Amino acid sequence: MQFTSLNRRSLMAVLAAAAGVHLVKPHVGLSAEPAALAWPSWRGVLRNGHCPAAVWPTNLAQLEKQWSCELGNSYSGPIVAAQRVFTTETVNKTDEALVALDTKTGAELWKRQWPGAMSVPFFAKSNGDWIRSTPATNGARIVLGGMRDVLACFDCESGQELWRVDFVQKFGSELPSFGMVCSPLIDGEFVYVQAGGGIRKLNLDTGEALWLALEDGGGMNGGAFSSPVIAEIHGVRQLITQTRNALAGIDLDSGRALWTREVASFRGMNILTPTVWDNCVFTSSYGGKSQLIGLTPGTGSDPWQTELKWEGKSEAYMSSPVVVDNHLYLHLKNQRACCIDLATGQETWRTTPFGKYWSLITNRTQILALDETGELLLFECNPREFVLLDRKQVSTQPSWAHIALVEGQLLIRRQQGLDAFRWS
Repeated sequence: MQFTSLNRRSLMAVLAAAAGVHLVKPHVGLSAEPAALAWPSWRGVLRNGHCPAAVWPTNLAQLEKQWSCELGNSYSGPIVAAQRVFTTETVNKTDEALVALDTKTGAELWKRQWPGAMSVPFFAKSNGDWIRSTPATNGARIVLGGMRDVLACFDCESGQELWRVDFVQKFGSELPSFGMVCSPLIDGEFVYVQAGGGIRKLNLDTGEALWLALEDGGGMNGGAFSSPVIAEIHGVRQLITQTRNALAGIDLDSGRALWTREVASFRGMNILTPTVWDNCVFTSSYGGKSQLIGLTPGTGSDPWQTELKWEGKSEAYMSSPVVVDNHLYLHLKNQRACCIDLATGQETWRTTPFGKYWSLITNRTQILALDETGELLLFECNPREFVLLDRKQVSTQPSWAHIALVEGQLLIRRQQGLDAFRWS
């Protein structure tokens, strides 16, 4: 089934309105594809894992590899814009690199490399010391977070570095023990990221830091794992973010916290991307519980009020969920997956164990899940039961990076390479 570009833009507008999320216009410069044709950021256009214009087969038998590219280790998910695939790598345990590849052939178009490696604490060593943050682009510029708490901006077409901010060097913030994990968010003329001792807003053109919110102490307790989203709640557009110990809504202009809510977790491992639903925010932490937090706007100078709508025993780890209608699909710490009714907090089903991590995308009818073992799963968006349609081993290497899907091309960043697949 084919869609025109106009249809794609219309679909994106409908989805954005339903989700209460603002669609960002491309920055002036290199011409980018319409939003629905690209995968410009962590978890896609709206950072929620949705592929609204996609029609998928009911099996994986026809999924064929187009091309393959060997790379250094990385956790970063691939992103797509301006006929380019962008990915990262850690090189020789000493450097980091941003690589631009041709979407049709996988040929390298340009590569930029700089010193930037670091060692994570011993209890996290099993998962590697390599780069973690997924870049973000508007089709003209691409912004990337390096392990040593550095944010850099490049021209998408030429790879020219436009600016670089070393937060530790510039502001004296303490290097986070796990490096920069948060994936930056581009919104119009600005960039938002959890780095530099808190949440930062920067100018996309210059890299100028505009405000710092919710400061943290750095070191072992600093450097958030979660990536923010922008959503409209009760008509107020705000940055929804999750620190190591709390959920918060931040005023985009001033950096003032509109509301905060403590989230219990083990060692501050609040990792999920906050999920907005019906003027509420869902989260689930390692060592904590699943929670749906309701929000009520303040009046005048009074702060917003938060309310625990429900709390459940579904304990997540690193995998961010997808929401279809009023149900949330989530991979858990115990390696099972479950479906939760967001209205009640009740689990409607739970699977037997899979691997340690899933990256999830959906077209609202089916869900694709890449297991960290390299197995790709296809199952129904079915709130009544887990219906596995097909499964296929697509990599012999582990994969902790988020998958991307653009125009039927599925991009899988395995630990030491990037593979492009297409349904024939």
